[in-house]
Amino acid sequence: MDQSDLKAPMWQLSERARKLTSSAIREILKVTERPEVISFAGGLPSPATFPAERMRAAADRILRDEPAAALQYSATEGFAPLREWIAKRYSVNGAQIRASQVLITTGSQQALDLLGKVLVCPDSPVLVETPTYLGALQSFSMYEPRYVQVPTDEHGLIPEALTPELTAGARLLYAQPNFQNPTGRRLPIERRRALAQFAKTAPFPVIEDDPYGALDYAGEPLPTMLSMAPDHIVHLGSFSKVLAPGLRVGYIIAPEELIFKLVQAKQATDLHTPSFTQRIVYEVIKDGFLDTHVPTIRELYRNQCAAMLAALERYMPEGVSWNRPEGGMFVWVNLPAQIDSMKLLEEAVAQNVAFVPGGPFFANEAQHNTLRLSFVTVPPARIDEGVSRLAALIRAKI
Repeated sequence: MDQSDLKAPMWQLSERARKLTSSAIREILKVTERPEVISFAGGLPSPATFPAERMRAAADRILRDEPAAALQYSATEGFAPLREWIAKRYSVNGAQIRASQVLITTGSQQALDLLGKVLVCPDSPVLVETPTYLGALQSFSMYEPRYVQVPTDEHGLIPEALTPELTAGARLLYAQPNFQNPTGRRLPIERRRALAQFAKTAPFPVIEDDPYGALDYAGEPLPTMLSMAPDHIVHLGSFSKVLAPGLRVGYIIAPEELIFKLVQAKQATDLHTPSFTQRIVYEVIKDGFLDTHVPTIRELYRNQCAAMLAALERYMPEGVSWNRPEGGMFVWVNLPAQIDSMKLLEEAVAQNVAFVPGGPFFANEAQHNTLRLSFVTVPPARIDEGVSRLAALIRAKI
């Protein structure tokens, strides 16, 4: 039978499915697969940081010594030694985290989905930064919230903006305090303390999503809000940025009452995160490997960031501004008001350069004269060339 003779069945989709949209970033990544494209688009860790040989050795040991357990179904909560390692890792600054507060997830993206399932009702307010992580908006949107944007500035979320009027009826506050995706900004210590204090009396959880916290270029991370209010903060973490994203191992640290409901939701979603990858992660990190591995990632990303900032200084015309991140993977660029970055992207791709337009990162009122640049997978010489091409397109519009 010819393929053209096949017709898709006219099944009726749910209202929820009809509202689904594709990720702007994932669609752009399809274009960037061409080798000639200089891509500042994907927020992908550099493959140069993946400890492949160490993982291969770990996998060999696991399959030699405990193949049945590694390849069998397992507990929804996750591999117990890994949960205990995470609890110990976060028991700092006086905070005492128990393994029973830790749920292993299939990437921290699943953590966002599970939180949406157990906390969000249709039309319930969800508080987010301005702008915020696109993946969080996609996850929470499945549960049809009403987004409330919390004011921010160059330092991040402004705690004083969390007035009773703004937060009335909210189900959660979602924040990325460390090198936020997309802006790269880091929340100062004073604001962390203020948000942790706010969480102690708020009738909803404060979500601290922290995939980039270890990527501080100076190796001087700020304390987590979890350490300041361990019974009131829901902390999300991941091994994607410090080991490898393909493992899909993340975690939630939360009060046990919430973990109980999250476990029930995860049971209905995927039973458990893959046993094999959890054990690989634990085997790799259990003897302190991250303490020597993460500094090499910081150095690489610090150098890549410096190359990006130097190129922006060298080529960008007057009227364009950007942040100077202290860590992480992103630079956030503000263009003159008349430039729409989505239209600019079409021209850039024609010049074999890609980036992510800023509009999709805003929950409500999009600022279309913004864009995100990721620098960690592009060599310095290519960074220079790509920024030069992009700057020429912007200069032509001013």
